[in-house]
Amino acid sequence: MTLTLRSAAFHPGGDIPSRHTCDAEDRSPPLAWSGAPPGTKSFALIVDDPDAPDPRAPQMTWVHWVLYDIPAETTSLPEGVATATLPAGAREGLNDWKKTGYRGPCPPIGKHRYVHKLYALDTMLPDLHRPGKAALERAIEGHVLARTQLVGHYQRR
Repeated sequence: MTLTLRSAAFHPGGDIPSRHTCDAEDRSPPLAWSGAPPGTKSFALIVDDPDAPDPRAPQMTWVHWVLYDIPAETTSLPEGVATATLPAGAREGLNDWKKTGYRGPCPPIGKHRYVHKLYALDTMLPDLHRPGKAALERAIEGHVLARTQLVGHYQRR
C-alpha cells in the first residue's frame, strides 16, 4: 500500500473552505490517512505555504502547523483539533507565528498553495521542545519510511 493523505473538507488541488482560514473560524481541516508501511512508529505533519508572500514572486515558505510523535495507530485528525484534543503522545512544534497549533491560510495577495505533508517514521522522536519546521525536518532525517502530501489552495476575497 501507498501512504495517502486526504481531507473531507477539500479535494487534492482544490480550494480550502474559508472556515479553515483567518477569514473565518481558523479551524484545522479534518485529515485522514492510510497505507502506513510496516514498522511505522509515529507520524509527523507539516503544513506550509511555499508561495509567500506573493505567488508570482515567492520569497519564503510560511509554516502553518508542525506536529510530531503522532502515534502510529492514529489514522486521522478531526476538524478543529487543538492541543487538548491531539492524540495522546502527539507533540506540537512552532509555526511561523512562533506559536503552537494550527494557523490557517491568510495570504496577503493572490492564490496560494497550502501543502500538508505527512511523514511515516520508524521511531518516536524525543521531546524536541517545540521545534520549528527546519528542526523537525533535521530530526526526522533517516527515519522516514514513507511520505505523502495533500495540496489545497486559498485566495482571500
